[in-house]
Amino acid sequence: MNYAIAFKMLGYILALEGTFMLPSLILSGVINDGAFYSFLGTIIILGIFSIIMIRVVPGREKVSPKDGLLIVSFAWILVSIFGAIPLFLTNSVPTYIDGLFEIISGFTTTGATIIPDIEIVPKSIILWRSVTHWIGGMGILVFALSLLPKLGVGGFQMFKAESPGPIAGKIEPKISQTAKRLYVIYMFITVILFFLLYLGGMTVFDAVVHTLGTVGTGGFSSKTNSIGAYTGYYIPIIMSIFMVICGTNFSMHYLLYKGKFKDVLKDEEFRAYYIIIILAIIFITIDLFSHGYGKLSKTVVDSAFQVTSVMSTSGFSNANFDLWPSFSKFILLILFFTGSCAGSTAGGMKIIRIVVVFKMIKREIIKVVHPKAVVPIRINGKVVNDEVILGISSYIYVYLIIFVFATGIVATSGVDLISSVSSVTTMLSNVGPGFSAVGPTSTFAFYSGGYKLLFCALMLLGRLEFFTLLALITPRRISEN
Repeated sequence: MNYAIAFKMLGYILALEGTFMLPSLILSGVINDGAFYSFLGTIIILGIFSIIMIRVVPGREKVSPKDGLLIVSFAWILVSIFGAIPLFLTNSVPTYIDGLFEIISGFTTTGATIIPDIEIVPKSIILWRSVTHWIGGMGILVFALSLLPKLGVGGFQMFKAESPGPIAGKIEPKISQTAKRLYVIYMFITVILFFLLYLGGMTVFDAVVHTLGTVGTGGFSSKTNSIGAYTGYYIPIIMSIFMVICGTNFSMHYLLYKGKFKDVLKDEEFRAYYIIIILAIIFITIDLFSHGYGKLSKTVVDSAFQVTSVMSTSGFSNANFDLWPSFSKFILLILFFTGSCAGSTAGGMKIIRIVVVFKMIKREIIKVVHPKAVVPIRINGKVVNDEVILGISSYIYVYLIIFVFATGIVATSGVDLISSVSSVTTMLSNVGPGFSAVGPTSTFAFYSGGYKLLFCALMLLGRLEFFTLLALITPRRISEN
């Protein structure tokens, strides 16, 4: 392990975190909301640590795969530890563990909260929560790679460890160029959405908060009632469109920029993603309308918003879907697991894995009839190698194992089974709200500190897709054989 270079790179990450806190520091100073010195103290602490760590001189520049895992894992843990300090110092949360839960929920773009009334929290804290969504959506290491050429050494190891999905693809020859292209697209979408929300009647502050939460597919709102606080259809429709956009593989956006429309339409994950969204909206609309939900226009808009919110793992709500009919909630539960596309800011298992699994099932059915047949699995016309297929299978096995054990542990808290299941699912898939005790109008505040720490671990495992963290704690002799 090259601990020296890992230490140095983590110093750069802490410096970036301090930089991202500056808007909240400035806002607090301007409006005098009482959080100024909390942010100032945290930024100073981050500055001291980053200066000490950056000054470390590594013996060699090479970054091995395990070095990349170490840097990514500790980067997410460290930014969360320091990021929670302002919440705790301003008494925005009762305990530091609550602050850690809240900020990990922000960085992992989960959007689950323990704050029952966000509107009484200092605005600078609300802004910082939402900024963590924007950083975590694309990945703080990806952002670092786009800005710091020095991190390009072994950068693909970190990019691969942090990027969601079974395959980390580069859209440019150099990983730093790939990171820059991704963030240019990310920033462009951010700016467009901000202006659309502002034109829709949101204040500048609310437009910023909801833009960061939508583009990062996080779900933190500046309103206690989330999007339900806004009347009319304009804002839910605009946000639904952009949640779908940000749940799409960002490589597809790059292809659209290059004018390669046919390549986008031929992409199997892209097609499956939109087909699932359309079908889910249709089924839930029919179910709600048949139960007398209200006008057809409202039923369609609410269905579309909640489907796109859950599938993109944003977690915003404009209605209490916990009160919806069982069939509608069943569809939403399925979307909790599936998530959106690989290479997007969303969580969940990813559509590409679901597509491959169905192709695996189809292959096994064919081989029952034709045992000697060689049936390769193809995605977009290309054969998927056995290593990727094994990785997808392993991911799903690990997901289910962690899901079962974590649900059993949460059930000991005394909550009902639906609450236990949805609590764990929403943590692993980074969705945010669940059902029953953790529905869209509830929070996770009632859980004790031990369960909140478990949820913190589940959110990080879900965001880094298990193997990044699990490989780090695997004994060296096993990982190298």
